[in-house]
Amino acid sequence: MQRISSIIILIGCILTLIQAQNWPEFPVLNGPYLGQVPPGDEPELFAPGIVSTGMYTRDIAITPDGNEIYFCVTLPGFNFATILYSRQENGIWSVPEVVPHMDDPHYFYFEPHISHDGRKLLFLSNQPDPDAGETTGGDQDIWVMERSGDDWNKPYNLGEPVNSDSAEYYPSLTRNGTLYFSRQPAGSRNSYIYRSRLINGKYTTPERLGPEVNSGQSQYNAFIDPDERFIIVPTVGREDSYGGADYYISFRTKDDTWSGPVNLGDKINTPRGQEHSAYVSPDGKYFFFMSVRTPLDDESFSGKTTYALLKSLYMSPMNGNPGIYWMRAEFIERLHTKSVQTD
Repeated sequence: MQRISSIIILIGCILTLIQAQNWPEFPVLNGPYLGQVPPGDEPELFAPGIVSTGMYTRDIAITPDGNEIYFCVTLPGFNFATILYSRQENGIWSVPEVVPHMDDPHYFYFEPHISHDGRKLLFLSNQPDPDAGETTGGDQDIWVMERSGDDWNKPYNLGEPVNSDSAEYYPSLTRNGTLYFSRQPAGSRNSYIYRSRLINGKYTTPERLGPEVNSGQSQYNAFIDPDERFIIVPTVGREDSYGGADYYISFRTKDDTWSGPVNLGDKINTPRGQEHSAYVSPDGKYFFFMSVRTPLDDESFSGKTTYALLKSLYMSPMNGNPGIYWMRAEFIERLHTKSVQTD
């Protein structure tokens, strides 16, 4: 009991540090995308030292106006994760803070997704659902918070038919409200991509998508294009994988059939196989993705192992924990054109 209390106190201290407005040496940031220099056609670490800090960092979501950026940080040893955000006010980006209603260290909060009108924030959590009479943590469900002015209201469980006794996670919405998400059926070790249409304000019974989308042993964390033109799916168990989970893309036609899937290639996928969440910015300009990379992956890296080197690698981004990378998204349209010509 004493150890558990100490862990909770430590987590509270970490949250306090993250939320503190006088976070030491936090830079003054202005301009789009946290003031970062836009990338080119090669992946670059996004906001090093700000978003990608060396902590286990994944998942990103951006409001339609570009003035709020959300990302997830987890402490695996504590089985603890939460969502942080930074807001641009008067041209200056704020120090990242924990999203309201996501500061209980007994539960985890993952995988933010913002609706295309900016009015809803969907996410994964294992927190108890009071409307279902739960008093302790439940299974993995999709939750929703609705915007009230500049604030988020108290979250509620999305409920049936999307949530079930199985694990549901990684919500992604189209412009018209269709929900794509992952489900790991009860008793199964694998997960699949499902889709639920929004009709008259209610979600329909989810359908499991076909083999063009669910193409491997297991797939999860799919990002759907807002106009439902394509879907990007981390997939495990395909022969054309570079190792572990890779990002694949499938394109949807007007008659609701899917092409592909196409592996996104070795610029994006790595032999480490920890490519787990993808995202395209609301303006369509940039592709963001989680990946695990280190300086030692660069063949030009030289030098001997020293205490100073070990400390530097451990306390920096690209230290073996996931980070968020970004690059220009034009390659998606090129893949689409190639896919159409092939068909």
